[in-house]
Amino acid sequence: MFVFKNKILIAVITLFSINYAFSQNLERPKLVVGIIVDQMRWDYFYRFYDRYGDSGFRRMINEGFSCDNTMLNHLPTYTAVGHATAYTGSVPSLHGIASNDFYRKSTGENIYCTGDNSVNCVGNPNVDAKNGKMSPRNLQVTTITDELKLATNFRSKVVGVAIKDRGSILPAGHAADAAYWFDKETGNWITSTWYRTSLPEWLKNYNEKKSWKKFVQQDWTPLYPIETYLQSAPNVNNYEDKTFYKQSFNFDFPIHLAQIAKTIGDGNMVCETPFGNTMTLDVARLAVDNEQLGADEITDFLAISFSSPDLIGHRCGPNSAKIEDNYLRLDKDLGDFFDFLDAKVGKGNYLVFLTADHAVAHNAQFLIDHKIAADNWNGKIYADSLNNFLSKKFNINKPVRNLDNYQVNFDFQKINASSADFEQIKEETVKYLNKFPVFQYVVDATKVAQATIPARIKEMIINGYNREFSGDIQLILKSGLYSDGDRIGTTHGSWNPYDAHIPLVFFGWKITPSHTYTEVYMTDIAPTLAAMLKIQMPSGCIGTPIFGKAEILGK
Repeated sequence: MFVFKNKILIAVITLFSINYAFSQNLERPKLVVGIIVDQMRWDYFYRFYDRYGDSGFRRMINEGFSCDNTMLNHLPTYTAVGHATAYTGSVPSLHGIASNDFYRKSTGENIYCTGDNSVNCVGNPNVDAKNGKMSPRNLQVTTITDELKLATNFRSKVVGVAIKDRGSILPAGHAADAAYWFDKETGNWITSTWYRTSLPEWLKNYNEKKSWKKFVQQDWTPLYPIETYLQSAPNVNNYEDKTFYKQSFNFDFPIHLAQIAKTIGDGNMVCETPFGNTMTLDVARLAVDNEQLGADEITDFLAISFSSPDLIGHRCGPNSAKIEDNYLRLDKDLGDFFDFLDAKVGKGNYLVFLTADHAVAHNAQFLIDHKIAADNWNGKIYADSLNNFLSKKFNINKPVRNLDNYQVNFDFQKINASSADFEQIKEETVKYLNKFPVFQYVVDATKVAQATIPARIKEMIINGYNREFSGDIQLILKSGLYSDGDRIGTTHGSWNPYDAHIPLVFFGWKITPSHTYTEVYMTDIAPTLAAMLKIQMPSGCIGTPIFGKAEILGK
């Protein structure tokens, strides 16, 4: 008889309490569905929780495992960076996606994150259409979707779907069967020759029908009586941007979409509404049906990104009733989609994770009106001032390109042609900009290890600095400040929790309901999936599986 009193260490410090039944057959889900909600703050899960139905967000939270303290650990906190990081477990320093747009320092070339002139558009009669000349070529490491392809000898099917090209392409990875995105000009869902030379028949048919047009032939009215939107500011306020493509419109409920669309086009209009989410899921359903995703024992992967919340969010800010209505409608759309997956793939046969590429700040004027410190700053003003200073001191005409991405981007062609010492230019730049009260810190990104700044911010700068594509001076604004020229709408990009605290929940296959408050990071998503699927983690991955470091906390 053995007595183990006080000698048993229960080492089940796991994320999911996964009940693996080891057998001769390797267990994997039939389908993995990755969902990124562009610009979703973590607190939207709970801010609108009592208004959600039982089959969407609330189902994910109650049936899934929610990581309630998930943070970005890189700068800047932008769309392309977030999508690349979530699917690679890597950071801009390694994966090369330094922002949405960035510069090749050696040449001054402007690079769009997924731009690729070596490919042609598929789905637009004009094969040279700029919107279709896209690929994952600029992504310098593998994705979890690439690794799934490699692990199954390319028998797995991988498809990406999003309105934004970067929201579809970067998650789908290099070896995807297809990535589809929405061309606002033609109203077609398109791809590029990186993936295939023609659209599949099912997508051609969808484009020909243009059934999504029904969404812009109606008014956008609140899903529920406007007086029940208690988590939002009044419908009519001065915080929202009511201009579309430099033209002003009435953007108060009810919003007459058809009237605005006459000027800006149907394709542009649908993306600026919650109906863009509905359209995205329509295409995702068609992909599941027609590409037979999840139809056999070889695990497939569907990467979905909802782009419309970001477009609405930039325009309206977190406290608008339009944001609340967007998430109430997205909740219903997700519920319908999960019901579809239950019927098509089978409940318990698919694994879902939902996260965001970044969150978003409150509108500056809204905070000021409530006695909370905030403001906007215009990077061009400071860039011009810095150029005047450096031009006089070093006799170089405008050695600074701009202050994009909260970084100082130098013109190396001009600097290299001069006799000036670049290290001295950086030192003087830091000294000069630190005089302005809008900056919390101004740091030489190559010397951040020696800077007297908090460790969290230091790590985010180091992870975000790519020596080929990033600006050499990192600007950290004071809390409540962000890069914009006025106080309408809002944006993101900073280290602060309002931009960096994102939702993360797993549910479905092998997931036991629970949650954790242990801090985890976006870089942990890909290695967690790799561990669950028993495949290799991506080639630039610096994250670690969440289970093993996150305690189980019963609800």
